[in-house]
Amino acid sequence: MPLIVLWDIDHTLIENSGVSKEIYAAAFTTAAGHPPTRPARTEGRTDRLILAEMFRDHGIEPPPWEFSARALQAAGAQREAELAQRGRALPGAREALTAVAAQPDMISSVLTGNIAANAKVKLRAFDLDVLLDMECGAYGEHSEDRAALVKVARDHIQETHGLAHETPVVLIGDTPRDVQAAHDSGAHIIAVASGVHSAQQLAAAGATVVLDELADTPGLLTRLRKLSHASD
Repeated sequence: MPLIVLWDIDHTLIENSGVSKEIYAAAFTTAAGHPPTRPARTEGRTDRLILAEMFRDHGIEPPPWEFSARALQAAGAQREAELAQRGRALPGAREALTAVAAQPDMISSVLTGNIAANAKVKLRAFDLDVLLDMECGAYGEHSEDRAALVKVARDHIQETHGLAHETPVVLIGDTPRDVQAAHDSGAHIIAVASGVHSAQQLAAAGATVVLDELADTPGLLTRLRKLSHASD
């Protein structure tokens, strides 16, 4: 049985070292006409939800999404060099992506709260974008609801690769929102305690597989194989 593997980006594959919060602040400033007094609340939210909540936190009605999206894209593009300098790929991320990309029966893409343009900026900064099928991913512009992105990715992959709709999906992410998105969409979850949430918090959210990091590539592949066979 083929397997669709969908990766989160921030704190799963890369450490952005605060650049993400700066992107949201810059986009808010462009849209609102003044800098924010409160930081963006991220932790697995999608960009649509992050910006909407950011405006509401400041007592402002969110502008049309298209305006916010353009501001986000511009802010992200301006910070790619800064991200490459300050951030890093997390331990094992490159090796894990390389190994999964080499599996002929696995489609490896992204499910991220970032808009597509900024997802590409973040992965390209560390030369990780070439290890993923970015065109088949699901991104923050597609929905405020992270669970809804699973169907988006399924549909994209079905159209591009001709896989059956019942092909199993596994999400790999670092927040309870990733875990909840998997449960709500019928996907598998491999949680990675490489962000702000501990292994205990991820397990309490419902993740039955929790890794400390992505350093054990053979172990990750074994777990992915088991998930694929469990759906046979």
